[in-house]
Amino acid sequence: HHGKRADSIVKGMLQHSRTSSGQKEETDINALADEYLRLAYHGLRAKDKSFNAKFETDFDHGIGKIKIIQQEIGRVILNLINNAFYAVNEKKKHAPEGYEPAVTLTTTRDNGKIEVKVRDNGNGISQKNLDKIFQPFFTTKPTGQGTGLGLSLAYDIITKGHSGDIKIETKEGEGSKFTV
Repeated sequence: HHGKRADSIVKGMLQHSRTSSGQKEETDINALADEYLRLAYHGLRAKDKSFNAKFETDFDHGIGKIKIIQQEIGRVILNLINNAFYAVNEKKKHAPEGYEPAVTLTTTRDNGKIEVKVRDNGNGISQKNLDKIFQPFFTTKPTGQGTGLGLSLAYDIITKGHSGDIKIETKEGEGSKFTV
């Protein structure tokens, strides 16, 4: 487990330090987000047949195409969705009867800015972890399940590569919403 984690940390570090030479190109953000949502869901189902969660989309179809580096924004969306599915799956293990895991993916145009929101009804993020989640190598996942580079990379891609921002709204026990 430790060897695999070390390997994945080193690969993540290499990706983290690599400067992107990707060109921004006109992209349908709704199609990109939808593709990564389905990819994440089916990827998790392939690994764990017992995994199940409801997922919904609410896309603003008036956005049109925007100039982004597709691969990088896709990575950010995929990471946020995977984290959301992980959170709802963890809550389901200890949740009372009747809990239905749900992840919602939304796109909107707000004051000329495009926002992608990933909301889950998982356990939320504790206050003590909230300040650390964008730090490299910080993870709350068990050994072998997370490198702690996902949100760190996402933060760098959005803030440095796309002059954007990531905001978090979370309530312990009720879930989280990440807004890019």
